Amino acid sequence: MLIIGIAGGTGSGKTTVVDQIVQELPENEVCVISQDSYYKDTSDLTYEERVKINFDHPSAIDFDLLVNHLKQLRKGEPIEQPVYSFVAHNRTDEILLTHPTKVIIVEGILILTHPEIREMFDVKLFVHADSDERLIRRLKRDMAERGRDLNEVLNRYQTNLKPMHEQFIEPTKEFADIIIPTNRYNTVAVELIRNIIHQKIS
Repeated sequence: MLIIGIAGGTGSGKTTVVDQIVQELPENEVCVISQDSYYKDTSDLTYEERVKINFDHPSAIDFDLLVNHLKQLRKGEPIEQPVYSFVAHNRTDEILLTHPTKVIIVEGILILTHPEIREMFDVKLFVHADSDERLIRRLKRDMAERGRDLNEVLNRYQTNLKPMHEQFIEPTKEFADIIIPTNRYNTVAVELIRNIIHQKIS
């Protein structure tokens, strides 16, 4: 089993890179696990309390569960991934049954901050994008897909996203095996990862 970690700031283009990597791979030989599925269960809090959580701090992530799930997959056991709602700021009652595959891709802004998870990755990628570009992408996504208004997104960016990026996410570049710029020059890096994967699954 090959486990690939893909990190990078919010709106950096991680999902695009993941899609580019997996689009030519057999569906039954690769699965993608998102860090977003592993936000801690906050059912004990009111919606108003959940809104105030700093979701860009490592403490918001249930890393213990993610570690256990990756260990289960490596042992050949299926896992029950949580399903998270960005509208409710909480896990739903649903689960996503995920079976082991030859290639596991784990993506998320904070995945390289956790030493034990970092050690489990055979390849570590960091997707880099200009901060202005990341903010624009975040604005478009949160307003279109997550029901946020402009002021809410900008306020969260200034109070949480930007300081957390500088404190926790940007420093994890040093752990990356490959840094991918999300522009038209990223094709070489993506092709390199594809070749590594093909060697593993062939």
